[in-house]
Amino acid sequence: MTENDLLLFDRIEVIKKTIEKYGEENFYISFSGGKDSTVLHHLIDEAIPDNKIPRVFINTGIEYEFIHKYVIDLKQKDDRFVIFNSNVNITKMLHDKGYPFKSKEHSCKLSMFQKKGTETKSVSKYINEKSFGCPDVLKYQFTDDFNLKVSDRCCYELKKHPIQRYEKESGRNISILGLRMGEGGQRANHEGCVVFDNNHELKKFKPLNPCSNEFIEWYIESRNIELCRLYYHPYNFKRTGCKGCPYAIDLQDQLEIMEKYFPDERRQCELIWKPVYEEYRRIGYRLKRIEENRLF
Repeated sequence: MTENDLLLFDRIEVIKKTIEKYGEENFYISFSGGKDSTVLHHLIDEAIPDNKIPRVFINTGIEYEFIHKYVIDLKQKDDRFVIFNSNVNITKMLHDKGYPFKSKEHSCKLSMFQKKGTETKSVSKYINEKSFGCPDVLKYQFTDDFNLKVSDRCCYELKKHPIQRYEKESGRNISILGLRMGEGGQRANHEGCVVFDNNHELKKFKPLNPCSNEFIEWYIESRNIELCRLYYHPYNFKRTGCKGCPYAIDLQDQLEIMEKYFPDERRQCELIWKPVYEEYRRIGYRLKRIEENRLF
């Protein structure tokens, strides 16, 4: 028995015990159409055959068209899939709430600064911390001269608020998420598979949390799982999500792939994220400088 087999056995037991303890009728799977949530969908079925747990896809309006089609195709074959529309005017929301820039942490700290007009203790720490703080190239933003409204509210407005509406309407309030520590970033610090609220009630269940990239690939191959077309040649996406998201480290590569294969979606990204992209290009951060970019 391999290490992957052992981990799979462990994950199946964890899933069985957790869902049995808290009641299948209280759970739903947060389904993005990406690789990890697709693995999660199959793993839940392997652990609990014939389960009726809904797979809820939040349609924000800025998913890749291939992702949207992938979810629709799954829904046609499996009525457990639910497409829940966010009904958010993205352009207005970004104008009112602020644009994402660099990362959730950076956007949050910059939003705090912009609201207060001065440095708080946490903002000051972020600006001055050498290892994991604000990059020198972005410190100019913590001044009164920088006038692009920034915040970390985008994900909340497009995804978290709609899923809260789904929970209220469905009565299912425990989300099963495909998050993993192996993805890095803030998720690397998320230990454990269960998250409780202030009332000590289970709110989130993350059965894939300890799973490595190698395990995910092994499971996909061993179970012959079909992913969204974006993960295959010639696109070869490593991750999906909101298209053109300014948080993406490989944003330049994403836009170049879109320019080649999905030009209409590329243009949509340029319109939605225009103020952020312009600033990225102006300072040469994540996107090529304007004079180096032959497309713009």
